[in-house]
Amino acid sequence: MKVLTAALFAGLILHNPAPRTPATSASSPAVGVPSVVRVGIAKPGGGYTVTTLPFETYVARVIAGEAARDSQPAALEALAITIRTFALANPGRHRADGFDLCDQTHCQVLRPATAATERAAQATAGRVLVYNGAAASVYYTASCGGRTEIPSHVWPGSDDPPFLPSQEDDACQGAPAWVAEIDGRNLARALRAAGFAGDRLRDLRVESHHSGRVAKLKVEGLRPDEISGQDLRVAVGRTLGWQHIQSTAFELQRRGDTYRFSGHGAGHGVGLCVIGSARLAERGVAADAILARYFPGLQILGNGVASGATPSIPPASPSPRGQTPPREARGADPKRPVSPTPAPGRGLTSGPARGLAPNGANLALSTILVTLSDEDEGERAVIVQQTLRARDEIARALGVPAPSPVKLRFHPTTDDYERGTDRAWFTSGALVGGELHLLPLAVLRERGVLERTIRHELVHLMTDSVLDRRSQWVREGAAIYFAGTKPIPGEPRQWPPFRPDPRASCPADNELLRPVSIGALANAYTRARDCFAKQIAAGKSWRDVH
Repeated sequence: MKVLTAALFAGLILHNPAPRTPATSASSPAVGVPSVVRVGIAKPGGGYTVTTLPFETYVARVIAGEAARDSQPAALEALAITIRTFALANPGRHRADGFDLCDQTHCQVLRPATAATERAAQATAGRVLVYNGAAASVYYTASCGGRTEIPSHVWPGSDDPPFLPSQEDDACQGAPAWVAEIDGRNLARALRAAGFAGDRLRDLRVESHHSGRVAKLKVEGLRPDEISGQDLRVAVGRTLGWQHIQSTAFELQRRGDTYRFSGHGAGHGVGLCVIGSARLAERGVAADAILARYFPGLQILGNGVASGATPSIPPASPSPRGQTPPREARGADPKRPVSPTPAPGRGLTSGPARGLAPNGANLALSTILVTLSDEDEGERAVIVQQTLRARDEIARALGVPAPSPVKLRFHPTTDDYERGTDRAWFTSGALVGGELHLLPLAVLRERGVLERTIRHELVHLMTDSVLDRRSQWVREGAAIYFAGTKPIPGEPRQWPPFRPDPRASCPADNELLRPVSIGALANAYTRARDCFAKQIAAGKSWRDVH
């Protein structure tokens, strides 16, 4: 986190580092720490300049970028251990970009080190928060608002490990308090950019809470008609700026066409609270005790600085929503993509003495490369495993080798998807340059088509090299046919016996490539499936369908 000034709160920090419990003895086994890390420095016009830093220099520079201003040594040391742990627990963030971690809020923000941050890095060198013998998947937030949050309340489907509880934090005391007023027209614009449809936002009201935070809101006039507090925060942040809804701990009032959000805290609230830890240090609380408070049950191992050889760091376990969610959109520039969007899902590069190396448990992360928006980063492990299973099932059904790596890119908005694929938003997915391009994750989940869309595009990935000169209905028919249907638990997936309509005419290419509406596309898909299934039922191999 960077300095906690008003500017910081105008942006949200959200980190994924996590401290551990009281330190173990010096003789405890150490988790290996690499000697260097490759960092991608974002360039103003896009892309990165890659630089290699000694690992502890990297830690010192991140402390400078992430700590509260004028923090006491104990707070800086607690943050140093958290930062180090975060780096070691995330060996898959930017592998596809050719480096380990970026310098943006998607990973950890770097600033020039100071004497104080260098002392904190050196005082804790090699010390890591550990869970089940591996670097823990930890998080931190600018301010928890007086109560920390469990991961699944921020990122539905996440694991809730015991070291990331929801608990009162009397150190934070709910700072900062904030108010934002947004008119209905701009609020509707932000929701449409996030994938909502409809002519006019008629009303927005809170429906439920958890841990004092807004869980669900009712959206009247747009489709879908519901949104989570976290998704609303992200939708508004990406379109209107992160200074508006700084956390989901807010009350909502409508005055005419203006919506007034009154809240406190900044960020997602999971894990270490930076403001709280700074205040604890001012009270004389030691670094290990700060970590034990925010990450109960974690162990601190050290000091084990690796020699020159590439170390092997086991994956964090459990990891909320899989790999660490994005650090939180912070403010000034949370929307800056780390690849269309802060490219989550790439990972620390593997390679001799060059950076952090994944071990066997991370092989899936190097096989399935996922680009996600900041707010969806915690979904990485779930999507990787889901895609890996689908890939292997489909490859067996087609009788082809399973492709590796498989690249998926979830676009941050429907507009971004349309620009990147030249396809209408209602197509859900497209294969472009060997990469699976998909609508925003939240949109696919809301529509209940996430798995189906991934499977559909995987079939294209594995069949288009054979079918690329065929009519479009052959290619789409194969994708629909082999995407399969949801299996019965405990039984193997059954590929359809479709009962094709014998009178169905096969759609023309333009009906599939340039549909005029979602209804027209659905009709063309049905006919493509029927035409394809008819030839399969007649005994043809998928390779021979014409």
